[in-house]
Amino acid sequence: MTASPANAAINTADLYDERGEELASIALQFQSVGGLSHFSGPVRTVRCLEDNGLVKSTLATSGNGAVLVVDGAGSLRTALMGDLIAASAVANGWAGVVINGAIRDREAIAELPLGVKALGSNPRKSAKAGAGETDVDLLIDGVTIRTGATIWCDPDGILIER
Repeated sequence: MTASPANAAINTADLYDERGEELASIALQFQSVGGLSHFSGPVRTVRCLEDNGLVKSTLATSGNGAVLVVDGAGSLRTALMGDLIAASAVANGWAGVVINGAIRDREAIAELPLGVKALGSNPRKSAKAGAGETDVDLLIDGVTIRTGATIWCDPDGILIER
């Protein structure tokens, strides 16, 4: 995986050294599964459980370099994003997706110019009813994630503005 040119110089360890407690660090050990190892941008949020309808519809809108953070409550029972939804995110200008849950189609997603972090993978599809909420505050690993805050992701981890 390579860093995107816009974010090549932004390493989370260096950023934390520079800004310290202005930033929250998510300690959960997310896997880097996208084609870009370093990505950042303003946050948009989705909260859903084993239903990716809102993930799909949100990533089908213009991302303008944003990062979608999805709180799937850590469930690995179904995938909240696959290669088709990830390709839609690329086509619509999203910088990346962080999923507190599972994805599927890992090998295809690894080839896309998109930053993706997830807890793991599962080939099982999720429901498509659209249950959940968008642009709400999320609490993942004790860290509050608000729409509009900036998030930085790389192989070392995830930092977010407090």
